[in-house]
Amino acid sequence: MELAFAEYIGFVAGALTTAAYLPQVYKTWRSKTANDISLGMCWALTLGVFLWLVYGLLLRAPAVVLANGASLLLLGAMLRMKIVYGRRRDNAQNAAGRGPLR
Repeated sequence: MELAFAEYIGFVAGALTTAAYLPQVYKTWRSKTANDISLGMCWALTLGVFLWLVYGLLLRAPAVVLANGASLLLLGAMLRMKIVYGRRRDNAQNAAGRGPLR
């Protein structure tokens, strides 16, 4: 199956936008903190990317499916780290008698 020029553009665009998440995921994983990342933004972006994935599946658009599938995995990892590392911070603050930060 020969890909149209537009499909190549879609694959390159998807690769670039997906790769944009890698530095943040790596930094969060290494530092074990996600304090500066908004939980609301993580949820909204994850839901939006999931809907783009569904859209790509419905249209049978491989570039959309591949890019958003990969992005969804990275965002899922980021969301998980945000929740887990946030709980650890809150538990440490509660143990120190300071309570959670607001």
